[in-house]
Amino acid sequence: MTPDPDTQPQFYDAVPTKRLVAWILDMILIAVLCLIIVPFTAFTGLFFFPFLMLVVGFLYRVATLAGGSATWGMRLMSLEIRRGDDRPLDGTTAFLHTLGYSVSFAIPVLQLISIVLMLTSARRQGLTDMVLGTVALNKRR
Repeated sequence: MTPDPDTQPQFYDAVPTKRLVAWILDMILIAVLCLIIVPFTAFTGLFFFPFLMLVVGFLYRVATLAGGSATWGMRLMSLEIRRGDDRPLDGTTAFLHTLGYSVSFAIPVLQLISIVLMLTSARRQGLTDMVLGTVALNKRR
């Protein structure tokens, strides 16, 4: 079971802010990776750069979440995403979490709901977290 927010609030302190900073760091890294890839597409990647960002970002998120339960941005912010049974994400859960994130990002009302949930729910879970039973926590030391 993941830590109880009432008895162990330190695991949830500043999680929404840290998630935002981690997201910004991840987006910068994904953009840099895409800029590195563009010359290998004979610069045609510039014509579909948003799609390239989408694909690279999806692969980056699945790989980093499956490999350590956190993206590199999350790791820098000392965050991790855990399953409801307090285990790290496996490949399937990482894929589903990334898919949920992508759908929420594509549909602004879902993203807004997710943000409101992160700011108001006891475990600071977004919409995808609630559906999958995952939770972002301050990393255990």
